[in-house]
Amino acid sequence: MNGEPEVHEEFEARLKAYEGRAAAATGVGRDPVNEPMIRHWCEAMGDTSPAYTGPDAIAPPTMLQAWTMAGLTRRPERTAAYDELLRLLDESGYDAVVATDCEQEYPRPLRPGDEITFDSVIESVSGLKTTKLGAGHFVTTRTDIRAGGELAGTHRFRILKYSPAHRPKDPTPGPAKERRPRPVINRDNAGFWEGVARHELLIQRCAGCGDLRFPWLPGCNSCGCPEWDTVEASGEGTVYSYVVMHHPPFPAFTASDHAADAAGPYAVGLIELAEGVRIVSNVVGVPYDKVRIGMPVRLEFRRYDDALVLPVFQAVTR
Repeated sequence: MNGEPEVHEEFEARLKAYEGRAAAATGVGRDPVNEPMIRHWCEAMGDTSPAYTGPDAIAPPTMLQAWTMAGLTRRPERTAAYDELLRLLDESGYDAVVATDCEQEYPRPLRPGDEITFDSVIESVSGLKTTKLGAGHFVTTRTDIRAGGELAGTHRFRILKYSPAHRPKDPTPGPAKERRPRPVINRDNAGFWEGVARHELLIQRCAGCGDLRFPWLPGCNSCGCPEWDTVEASGEGTVYSYVVMHHPPFPAFTASDHAADAAGPYAVGLIELAEGVRIVSNVVGVPYDKVRIGMPVRLEFRRYDDALVLPVFQAVTR
């Protein structure tokens, strides 16, 4: 991995040889595009667009991957070529992996009744890249989704296979504490995080139709208006849904707010605020296995280190 330049050039040539090879066997959607799945998706996402109901309904474009998923008990077979590529990277020291991003294209809408087929290829393997996680190679797979033989969508999924960078040891005695991951702040959501720093949970309000929306977006999903202002959330809410994260354990997250240094399962809640929008955050104040749908919660702001304040939701127990 750290040899002479010509050695690494030879290694990268071996990686490039996998481009264009199949990543998974050709698949067939378990179900045709159908109205019940569309309805469940729209309810979960809070999407009330009329385009997804009625006799001329289409499926939400961002559902694209849902029609190709195999379920928990049936998984598509990866090809030998894809396994060889990952093994080559592992054996060369790039044995850690993180998913980095995905891209989708929608050449035509999917409609109820469409029968889905799809196939995946290794589209690209990057040269050596240096990241904060460590040096590694980005591997991109492309899945083409077809309906009746016609291309309906393309899904690109990218992972980074990397060699973890060495982190400096904590000079203070006792067990080192992992930092919470940093939120990704961009020009679209910077105002939200500025509000969090002031201990305010701000919700966007469309200047055109008055709809409230979260997460922050550059324009309104309902009317398309790009103008907006904000309202401050009252902080009252309920647990709309939740998951318990068991594996892999991450030291920065704890089983409960009473286990300050113990990594373990923790609850991630989808919180429905009194204003009607939903936000993903931690549910604190009760053990992870006591979180329940419908549980009332109240907003609080917690400081995790000198630079990070996050909104969390304290369970309200009676």
